[in-house]
Amino acid sequence: MDQFLFFLVAFLAVASAVYFVFARNPLYAILSLIVTMFSIAGMYILLNAQFLAIIQIIVYAGAIMVLFLYILMMLNLNKEDESKKNNTLKFVGVFTAGLLLIGVLGVFRGVQQNHIVVENVDKGVGLTKNLGRLLFNEYVLPFELASILILAGIVGAVLIGKKDL
Repeated sequence: MDQFLFFLVAFLAVASAVYFVFARNPLYAILSLIVTMFSIAGMYILLNAQFLAIIQIIVYAGAIMVLFLYILMMLNLNKEDESKKNNTLKFVGVFTAGLLLIGVLGVFRGVQQNHIVVENVDKGVGLTKNLGRLLFNEYVLPFELASILILAGIVGAVLIGKKDL
């Protein structure tokens, strides 16, 4: 059942990503990108990585895609502008996707079918509680240094963006 759900969510992600590349209307393209982000979050849930799934939904599908929609509404693109765009980038995208497909098929061809013993799998892997324990016990110093670095970046961006000091 898990494998069927994975293939269903993966098909939805790939189909919405392909629609994003070939969509004429930019609004529909961004909406299909949101569907892609939710599908990737579904894959994370199937992999028992709930924290990554929630971050995927909050950060990418929530914040960044809403920002893209806001910018799109501010630009007020017309349909006349879409017909003038060059299709070369779409063909390059299809070509690279074909190369990726050939590479994936080559990998599947070389993989031997090994069965993994399910009894030894730890069901606690990927849970937020375990991630919190690791971050605040073993990796507390790198975690705090990263937060100081992010804070310095925010202060730097505010100072650069500020016109009058």
